[in-house]
Amino acid sequence: MKMFLRSVLGAAALLAAGVTSSYADDRYADRPPVMVSPDLSAPWVLQLGRAPGIVRQNRQVAQQPRMRYAQPAQPDQVRTAAVQAPAKRLVKRPQINPIYLPQEVAYDGPQKPGTIVIDTTQNFLYLVEKNGKARRYGVGTGKPGFEWSGTHKITNKRVWPDWRPPAVMIKREAAKGRYLPTYLAGGEENPLGARALYLGTTEYRIHGTNQPWTIGGAVSSGCIRMRNEDVVDLYERVNVGTTVVVI
Repeated sequence: MKMFLRSVLGAAALLAAGVTSSYADDRYADRPPVMVSPDLSAPWVLQLGRAPGIVRQNRQVAQQPRMRYAQPAQPDQVRTAAVQAPAKRLVKRPQINPIYLPQEVAYDGPQKPGTIVIDTTQNFLYLVEKNGKARRYGVGTGKPGFEWSGTHKITNKRVWPDWRPPAVMIKREAAKGRYLPTYLAGGEENPLGARALYLGTTEYRIHGTNQPWTIGGAVSSGCIRMRNEDVVDLYERVNVGTTVVVI
């Protein structure tokens, strides 16, 4: 009896070992190919998530497409931006007093028509005309220490003149820490402006300016400044040889 039980147990052990070995070998064995059923309504198809012919509803709200162009801001947003944005500081240049704009005035002085008379006290330039009239322009004149008077003739006329500051001016300005060029070609940045009328053998001129707000003041180093529009107008009305009286 004991011998029979030992035989049965031994056979069972051998069988179990064989099954285990079979399962171990099966773990690494090649799997058979997956066979897809031609029946598309089979339950396994629904588990793929994209079954042919079946539309699935997405519970999430679809993401809105990005706008190609920014949407216009709402009024509240505009007001908020206006409050938050720092205000830009506007720099306003002084405006010329209308009294210094060109105009026809009465003239009862001793100078004959065609003469230029410059009043450095009132900052006016008069072009004497016939019949007791004169054309008056506002000008900028010499600042304190640079006043002068006298009678000269226009010896030259230049369109968009070059500027060659005299050596004494260069030295004087350098002492103030302001360095002038020895030569500056004519143009909008040139302080002589659009036109220049040269007076005798002096270094003084009647010329335009790129700082029209200075007209009406004592601002120059002795030259007579005019608005560019005004010096162009005067340039066309007078010739070389015209007498200029500075008082």
